Order: sequence, then C-alpha cells, then structure tokens
Amino acid sequence: MYPGWLNTEMTITQQDITITSKLLGRDVTLTILKQEESDIAGPLSLLLLNDGQELGNLGFTNTLETLYNTHRIKPILVVAIHAGENRLDEYGIAGKPDFKGRGAKAEIYTQFIKQELLPQLERLTGFNEFDTTAFAGFSLGGLSAFDIVWNNPELFNKAGVFSGSFWWRGKDLAKGYADADRLMHQVIRETKTKPAIKAWLQTGTKDETSDRNKNGIIDAIDDTIDLISEMEAKGFKRPDEIQYVEVVGGTHDTTTWGKAMAKFLRWTYGK
Repeated sequence: MYPGWLNTEMTITQQDITITSKLLGRDVTLTILKQEESDIAGPLSLLLLNDGQELGNLGFTNTLETLYNTHRIKPILVVAIHAGENRLDEYGIAGKPDFKGRGAKAEIYTQFIKQELLPQLERLTGFNEFDTTAFAGFSLGGLSAFDIVWNNPELFNKAGVFSGSFWWRGKDLAKGYADADRLMHQVIRETKTKPAIKAWLQTGTKDETSDRNKNGIIDAIDDTIDLISEMEAKGFKRPDEIQYVEVVGGTHDTTTWGKAMAKFLRWTYGK
C-alpha cells in the first residue's frame, strides 16, 4: 500500500482546461482527474480518454473513487479529451478514411496527441513521467485510441476499447465488400514488427443487430474477435497481452461501458 493511501477515503479533484490546437484548428476541452492528495508516494500512471465529454454519463469519477478506496488500483492521472464537432473526421484510423471519407482528419488528431497534448501535460498537471500510459475510447473513439496505441508503442503501453468500431471499412457493403476490406485489420496485417503493447477489448451481445455474414453473431463481436485473431497471428498471447470482455446483454451506450469501466481500470492499473 502506498503511504498516501493510509486514509480510508480518497476523493478525486476535477478540473476542466481548454487548450488551443493549431493542428486541429479548434479549442480542445480537457477534463483532468487526479487524487486530491498531491504527495502520494509511488509511481503515477496516465490514462488518455477519448469522448471525455461523457465522463458524467459513465459514472467515471465514482468508479475511480471506489477503486481507490478499496485499494485496487495504483494512482492514475486521467486526461479526458472532449470530442469536437468534427468527431467523425478526427476519430478513425490515421491515413485510412472509410468508404465515405470519414476519418479524414484522424492523422491530424494523432499528431495533436503526440505533438501538442502530451508535451503540454507537465505544464498542465505538473507530471511528465508515468509508470503505465494507456489510451482508451468508446465506439469510434475506441478505434481511434487503438490505432494510436498500435502505431505509437514508444508512447503507450496499453489500449482500452469499448465496443470498438472495428467494422471500419474501405468499401461499401453494396459495392463488393469483403472482410479483407476492414481497415484496422489491414493495418495489423501490414505491420511488420509486433508492437510492445497490450489491449483490453470489450463488446456487448446487444451492441447492434447487424450480421453481415449471417452466422448468427453480430458484427461488433465478429469484427472484434477477428481483430484478436489478427493480433494473435502477430504473436500476441491471451490473456497476458489481450483481454477480451463480452458483456451479456450489453448495449452500445455509456451505461454498459460505465459498468465495464472498473474491469478495464483494474486490468490496466491494478496493484
């Protein structure tokens, strides 16, 4: 137990900060969560979170406080990045827009994370060294987080994906689509060297009703399982490097993701 945890109750401080991104051409709101005690001993970890505007709907702070007060996770600095009006363009896969051209600014968003956000963290928070650095997100924001972690293992150790949009494809279903057209799967196949990362992936059995191949399994689950298979082909091992959580009855919303959040945080930052 860290000395700063000897008190039985710990509260989280929350601060909203706006930074100006030249790369994105907009102001970006960040919600920063950290322990009230600024002198906690022990290593500090970092969590970047896409769609940070959803923190309240996720019940995130309550989950974090519960885990701290039951001594289940190590100290975390949380930086929740609020999405802007161009979410469908900024999230996605860097350099690989989908068949409708969505995700056209995903590469710029990656540059924002690397060149503007991370370098400013010390000024914004007073911290610049972290034990574990993770990036997580939901739906399209989960795809974005995974893509950034996959391609930048020197910056991130772990990815967290809640109902990830791994359907992201370069060809319309009505124009000869095949599973090989899924873009994140392509990225993994084309990666020559296995990145030194770990991934936590979650789906819900009621994420959607679509079933492209009519195999009785919804696409959200099929696409995620296939992504895991691509990772395993690169040498990733379960459960050490890949954790998959399938929530029975889970839906594509903050209610399900909020309930799964404690599992992700314990897997990523557990003592």
